Amino acid sequence: MPVRFLHSGDSALVVEFGDAIDRALNDRVLALDAHVREAQLAGVVETVPTYRSLMIHYSPLATTAADLIRAVETFLDRPGAETAAKHTWRVPVCYEGRYAPDLDDVAKRLGLTAERIVALHLSVPYRIYMMGFMPGFPYMGDLVPALVLPRRENPRVRVPPGSVAIALNQTAIYPWESPGGWHLIGTTPVRMFDLAWDPPTLFATGDTVVFERVDAAAFDDLRAASDSGRFRLAPQESPR
Repeated sequence: MPVRFLHSGDSALVVEFGDAIDRALNDRVLALDAHVREAQLAGVVETVPTYRSLMIHYSPLATTAADLIRAVETFLDRPGAETAAKHTWRVPVCYEGRYAPDLDDVAKRLGLTAERIVALHLSVPYRIYMMGFMPGFPYMGDLVPALVLPRRENPRVRVPPGSVAIALNQTAIYPWESPGGWHLIGTTPVRMFDLAWDPPTLFATGDTVVFERVDAAAFDDLRAASDSGRFRLAPQESPR
């Protein structure tokens, strides 16, 4: 599929690379994002990488969509070296009792045991394709095929913060209490967003998340340490 340039209102340009959730497409998005940020193009206010496209917000008083398209076209065939290192995050998750309210239902719907669901969820590293919906919310793929489920028919009004969830071929972590329609199979004590941090989000697009199982007692200790500011998850640099 050829690259498409789409206008979003009068102050944003969308550069679309494809129509699927695909790591190779996402790599192209992240490469272009790095090139645009490094070039410091006149008028560019912000870039927003997604699964398969990059949105470029710009000031129409300082540049035009046509100028941006010409600049972006020069970046499309450049190597995809990124300016910012990506990280691997080892995220503790409790899959027990009240911390996993949908686990038994998911197991029943998929014809698997709860332990098998947990084992499969832990079995692969996850790519953060994009951040969105609310500050700090990571959309991660790719779930093993055996865990693929549609969203809940009846979304919850309140999903607790830290909930680890699955839907379709993705997994995610809710950083805030919010409505949500994903299946909740675990909870992490890790804080995902804090305005006192720079940047305020823990994860970034392109990072890798590896989930690690903890029991309820360890979860409670980590949650208390996180809430008091004594614990903040530290990353590992990912090989590129």
